Amino acid sequence: MDMPTQQPEPSEATGNRLRRKVTSLTENLPSNTIGALWILLAAFLFSIMVTLIKLLGKDLTVFQILVIRQGIMLAIVAPKILSGLPTSLATKRPGLQLTRIVVAATAMLCGFTAVIELPLADATAISFSKTFFLTIFAIWLLGETVGVHRWGATIVGFLGVVLMLRPQGDGLIDPFALLAIAGAACAGLVMIVVRLLTRTDPPVTILTYQAFGVGLIMIIPAILTWQTPTLAQWGILLGIGIVSWAAQMANIQAFRAGEATAIASLDYTRLLYATVFGALVFHQWPRVETLVGAAVIIAASIYTVRREAKRGQKLARASDGRGYNS
Repeated sequence: MDMPTQQPEPSEATGNRLRRKVTSLTENLPSNTIGALWILLAAFLFSIMVTLIKLLGKDLTVFQILVIRQGIMLAIVAPKILSGLPTSLATKRPGLQLTRIVVAATAMLCGFTAVIELPLADATAISFSKTFFLTIFAIWLLGETVGVHRWGATIVGFLGVVLMLRPQGDGLIDPFALLAIAGAACAGLVMIVVRLLTRTDPPVTILTYQAFGVGLIMIIPAILTWQTPTLAQWGILLGIGIVSWAAQMANIQAFRAGEATAIASLDYTRLLYATVFGALVFHQWPRVETLVGAAVIIAASIYTVRREAKRGQKLARASDGRGYNS
């Protein structure tokens, strides 16, 4: 006697149909197009994350927000971390891991405090100055050789930073704008440290140390400033953790699928999202100086990326024996 065929649950069948539909829509797309879609999603999710952080920042301290965010993200990735033990804890550069933890924690504290205190678009625009600091740290710590064009773009980017820091009516620079600059500088340094760490340690080890380390740094000040969240605030905190994880995963998928030189500039759509969310949720608009400074930094960054891409192509042709003219 034949056994009756088990039918899938309606929700399972719907999920399977959705996956097949998404696969059919993307399988014929160029890899850079897929990468672009992922990075646009990542930019949107990061903008939602900072919007939620700004919402909670009126009532909860940044330490409390960050420690809960780290805890939720750690819970999400815990199975991967645990499955990698003991390899996920074996590092050849403990001092460099500690440096990354401290600098990453500083970047988060400065950046998220700026998000809470400044208009959302202003904080987002200033964060783009990370590319300027990245160049400086690459020369200093990695010994990278920088040509005239890249130096020129870096100087122009610095002028964009100066524009965004233009003093207010009282002649003083907003201290939270300076905090945003400090956060961007630390974020640029984190990228350099990660580049150094990847030479000796696997990604899971780098992820594990940051997840635990940043959480440990935040937990004591979070306890000292603790305010019990309401049920609604717990929901927002949960959302921050999940959206933060999803944004990072989307960002990783973007650079797996597409070429960095082709898709990196799309990350600047975060400024558009931040302007819209800032206006709709907080009724705040960016200063003209901020938008002009951001435009200068974005233009300089895109020029640098395109220039480096062309230089890389010429070097590749030279290695193939097709010649290279400097």
